[in-house]
Amino acid sequence: MRDMRVIAGRLRHAELETPRGMRTRPITDRVKESLFNILGHRFGTLGHLPDIAVLDLFAGSGALGIECLSRGACTCLFVEHDRRALRTLRANITRLGLADSARIARENAWTMRVPPAAGDGYGLVFVDPPYRDLADPLRMVDLLERLVPRLSPQGLAVLRHATSFTFSADRLEGLTAVDDRVFGMMRILLLQRAADAR
Repeated sequence: MRDMRVIAGRLRHAELETPRGMRTRPITDRVKESLFNILGHRFGTLGHLPDIAVLDLFAGSGALGIECLSRGACTCLFVEHDRRALRTLRANITRLGLADSARIARENAWTMRVPPAAGDGYGLVFVDPPYRDLADPLRMVDLLERLVPRLSPQGLAVLRHATSFTFSADRLEGLTAVDDRVFGMMRILLLQRAADAR
């Protein structure tokens, strides 16, 4: 089914397939546009992204990572382990001609001990787990703290979760919140290495 699209950049208006029948909560165009406006302000590159490496955990259809590639990111590593989602993700990457800049890792982000490295680190990491997986805040703390060594200086981790999931960035070691927004029933939290926070 085709009900999502790239909203800006060289792939603007390209349609994205989403996994049929999965209990996913795709990010809406309105929220995605707001998020990328926030990121553009943070990076000082309104309307696009700098030449950074991106890590898209719980990638699903790849909508967030593909948006980044459309807006100027150099590479994206998509991490996903569900077979149906992987089929859709591969189809989107192939159809949009992104094979040279996109890599896929069939891994479970919750249990992957150390995310793969990327040169000087990832400039942007998306942590967007299925809402049904959010039951234990300590599990989220563990995942986020594993990302710290993989973030580049001034790199950002973007956590999206339901507002019904109680999570405080104060319990994190090595990361600090630099932005916190609520969109309806969804919260988006931007995190940066504590040493680099501005």
